[in-house]
Amino acid sequence: MKFLSHIIVGLLLSVTLPSAAPAEDLTGYSGRELYNRFCASCHGAHADGNGSVAAFFKLKPPDLTGLARRHGGQFPAEKVRQIIDGRTNVAPHGSREMPVWGLEFIMAGGNSPDAEKQSQSVISRLVEYLGSIQSR
Repeated sequence: MKFLSHIIVGLLLSVTLPSAAPAEDLTGYSGRELYNRFCASCHGAHADGNGSVAAFFKLKPPDLTGLARRHGGQFPAEKVRQIIDGRTNVAPHGSREMPVWGLEFIMAGGNSPDAEKQSQSVISRLVEYLGSIQSR
């Protein structure tokens, strides 16, 4: 029985601890490419909330093309940045089903001392792209 519990603990740790994946350079990706790679599966290719995995969520992912319209015609860039980053709680955002991309992008940078800076650059490109696709 003790052996089985060790196996179970080992499996749980292997699933929950981050793997030692090689660093990935995301600096060459445009905002559109980053969106397609990290966001489109949930929010849809056209950012309308109809991604291929959207049906599996309790709440439908929002239409990201209407953010400015829903905020009085002003694109809420800083709020969007905070939501994408995910490391601070944005109260009106509600429960979080999306990944904490700030940490994901830092981990993609590996052990680089510039990982935080690179993470913020990736998030900035995503925010700029989302700002550019707002419907009027």
